[in-house]
Amino acid sequence: MHNIELLNKFLKDELSATETYQQALDKLKENADLGNSEYLSPIFYEHKEAVSSIQALINQLGGTPSEDSGVWGSWAQIVVDGAKLLGNSATLKVLQEGEKNGADDYEKALLDTELSVDIRTLIESKLLVSNQANIRTLDQLLDTAKAA
Repeated sequence: MHNIELLNKFLKDELSATETYQQALDKLKENADLGNSEYLSPIFYEHKEAVSSIQALINQLGGTPSEDSGVWGSWAQIVVDGAKLLGNSATLKVLQEGEKNGADDYEKALLDTELSVDIRTLIESKLLVSNQANIRTLDQLLDTAKAA
């Protein structure tokens, strides 16, 4: 049961990430001058893929996947709306913080001695690697935004 609960927490976080990136991409489409959508779209799809992988593992373990992002998703909506008003850099910082929080959660989970091999493998081979790459991409976008 512990593993399914942990996976559902990760699932809610990934659902929230997809919602947040979708909102950011929508905002970028509204304001062509903000750019960066070609860099953010692949991250959005990586999170959608993570959702599918986590859902499949929860089903495989006999659990029921969460269907919404819960409180975190509502908070993310408020933050992204505020960031949209403040511009591109603020939006990128919100996305970066979300990625860093996700990476921290995955790293903490790897310390759990009760973590199943399947979950450990998913985190080590896909979820954490993806988060770390996304952080690097967002770091570069933020550096570019500061230089502009």
